[in-house]
Amino acid sequence: MDLLRARRGDLLAAALFASALGASFTAPVNAEESQFGFVYTTDLLPKGAMEVEQWSTWRFQKVAGQFDQIDGRTEFEYGLTDNLQLAMYANYTWAQAYRNGPYGVTTPPEPLSYDAPDPYRHYQASRLTGFSGEMIYRILSPYTDKVGLAVYVEPTIGAAFRELETKLILQKNFLDDRLTTAFNFTYAPEWRNQYEDGMPGKKAWNYEVDVNAGFAAAYRFRPNWSLGFELENEHEYNSYKFSRETNNGYFIGPSIHYGGKRFFVTATFLEQLPWATTHSDTVPGAVVGRRDYDNDFERYRLRVKAGFYF
Repeated sequence: MDLLRARRGDLLAAALFASALGASFTAPVNAEESQFGFVYTTDLLPKGAMEVEQWSTWRFQKVAGQFDQIDGRTEFEYGLTDNLQLAMYANYTWAQAYRNGPYGVTTPPEPLSYDAPDPYRHYQASRLTGFSGEMIYRILSPYTDKVGLAVYVEPTIGAAFRELETKLILQKNFLDDRLTTAFNFTYAPEWRNQYEDGMPGKKAWNYEVDVNAGFAAAYRFRPNWSLGFELENEHEYNSYKFSRETNNGYFIGPSIHYGGKRFFVTATFLEQLPWATTHSDTVPGAVVGRRDYDNDFERYRLRVKAGFYF
């Protein structure tokens, strides 16, 4: 147990270091920074502004065994107009696992699910999982309209992965904009080239659809500092039409944000609540203690984001 805690401490330090790595890429420009780790707002870069963001997300603890996953993202954003923001980024993942899946078998995380490790041995891998483009178009602003409204489109392509993530983003501010609330609805079909069950050595393209809802609120309690919370409800379906549900999970936790003139840092820690239920296509043994531990769900998540303007 002490060794596992030490490993997790090392991984946390690595995640924080990766997020702060770009601190030298600073330049004077004012821009709207992200106050939340997982939930998006309608705040965008102004026209002509540019930003580099570094994300690190640490996912850990399954139903048993050992499991750690760190997802990284390096992103470049550009304000094409005051209401249209474009971005592109690289995605990469590192993971280690040992007898973490249902019935004590070693199971890789979803970004590396095309791997087929020995079910009773240690697994470790790191990969560049794909490249993404992103467009956010703001229809209404929370500063000039009753509510902020934006749409988000993000295609991703990798060697064994395709995804088209779409979001509806709502934002409402209160108390002279010191209190920010936001809601996201996500519909994201994705395709993975994986080994087929019961057919070792043979891969095929399979699909699933992620349908998520997220709510967040943050209060700016002093200049440059905000404190809040985020709530995420995630669903996975083996259908484009909200049928054949496989998994669902609820995550909640605090977030803290610092935004300076040239950079920002945001950290959010989430824990899965014991609210999960089984469904028609749930993998046997994935839900334990009313928490879902399938390959895209875990007990805890920590995300740290840092952005640098120029």
